[in-house]
Amino acid sequence: MKVYFNNSCKICRSEINLYKKENIKEIEWIDITNNSEAEKETSKKDKDLLRRLHVEEDGEIIEGAKAFLYVWKKIPKYKFLYYFFKLPIIFTLFKFGYEIIAYFLFLKNKKQLKN
Repeated sequence: MKVYFNNSCKICRSEINLYKKENIKEIEWIDITNNSEAEKETSKKDKDLLRRLHVEEDGEIIEGAKAFLYVWKKIPKYKFLYYFFKLPIIFTLFKFGYEIIAYFLFLKNKKQLKN
């Protein structure tokens, strides 16, 4: 599984660094900052990659709140988050909250876009 994240965002980097410490061999962490290869691999523009977390698994690109479920499911220490946040009502609230936070992080970090 590949996880595409914004390493230039302090909040994003801090959270991803917690996950990286678990040394899960099946996860490849890919910084999207000025990474045209990530754009090709995901078929997403830099703006789209910057806007949300993305995961590639088995050729499928998953984004946003659902991408976090994929990450948490792979990391034993955080698997409880997967089980909690995948519950239908909880996931709906999580997705809504994630979109709000992700939007403000995008606004804060969009200066890094090439255009």
